[in-house]
Amino acid sequence: MERPRLDFVAAWRDTALAVLRDGGVMLIMLLAPIIYGFFYPWPYGTQAVTRVPVALVDQDHSSLSRQITRFALANPRLDLRLVTADVREAQHALWRGDIEGFALIPADLRRDVLRGASTVVTIEANGAYALINKAVLYGFSEAVGTVSAGIEIRKLQARGQSEPQAMQSRSPLNIQLVPLFNPTEGYGSYVVPAVALLILQQTLLMGTAMLAGTWAEAGRLRAGWRAWLGRLAALSCFGFLSGLFFLGWVFFLQDYPRGGNPLGALLLLAFYVPAICSAGLLLGSWVRDRERALQVLLFTALPMAFVSGFSWPVEALPEPLQALRWLVPSTAGIQASLRLNQMGAPVAAVVPHLIVLGILGLGATAALLGIRPDAAEPGAQSKNPRS
Repeated sequence: MERPRLDFVAAWRDTALAVLRDGGVMLIMLLAPIIYGFFYPWPYGTQAVTRVPVALVDQDHSSLSRQITRFALANPRLDLRLVTADVREAQHALWRGDIEGFALIPADLRRDVLRGASTVVTIEANGAYALINKAVLYGFSEAVGTVSAGIEIRKLQARGQSEPQAMQSRSPLNIQLVPLFNPTEGYGSYVVPAVALLILQQTLLMGTAMLAGTWAEAGRLRAGWRAWLGRLAALSCFGFLSGLFFLGWVFFLQDYPRGGNPLGALLLLAFYVPAICSAGLLLGSWVRDRERALQVLLFTALPMAFVSGFSWPVEALPEPLQALRWLVPSTAGIQASLRLNQMGAPVAAVVPHLIVLGILGLGATAALLGIRPDAAEPGAQSKNPRS
């Protein structure tokens, strides 16, 4: 009766030692998450884009245009480098990369405003960079909008309204924007918590697939179901530690939104990590080659990120991809993690995602139990001439 337990324990021990003794597997499964945990968030440390170099083309030269210039100088999104009357000079500065955008104040702006005629302040920005483009557009819009609000209030006062009445008439319904789950509205707080789950998946997939490929090359891939569970448990322990490193230490160090539902996040890891490890073992058993498994997985991270649903609207994906994306553990893992760890949702809100991860893990584990040695395993050939 001791043999089944010993098979599980022996497989767990042998697998853990194999990871620690294999430099390549240890580098990917243990060291890579640590390196990524510090390296990947670093470019997003400033979170929000500020002080973007811009220009202002003032063709009006009036007190109103100078007021817009002062508000643009005071806006934290903008760094006003150039004030000119020549639109070509601003365009050439944009093309050279000296600035990232400019606003064009048309001639006779003040005259048109005094006459009550509509006028347009044109804003051009570098659309190649979404965050820079947003900063330029918002910065100039806020400067022009503030001046426009002051003009409207003065017109209402000229009609006999007091200042409080004019402010109320100008804006009867006020909107107060309060970001709930990304208080800083930073890009790092948006992208890193999701990508961390993808990094965890890719490092585990590559490490476990390489290890399975090594077993196949040595003819030691075949095992009983208890031994397979021991292998899976050992690899899941390493993955669980990496998950705790990301969800705990990295998010705390980088001050990302975290801790909404820590017990739910731990429950998610208990489903997410085994699903990844079983898929990695299955892939390595299928390709039966250490390096080929790494090559197969090396270029899959970007497609998996796009279909996961955090960087691109799921509704915009082709219908086949909307269904096939659930075959990748990171799809359910990322969506569940954002709900639990960032938004503080209850576990009941992610039960469908946990069910998907459970099905993926059980399916891959069931496929592992049916593996038999064949001619692709050199060790199996040496042990069994009939192979």
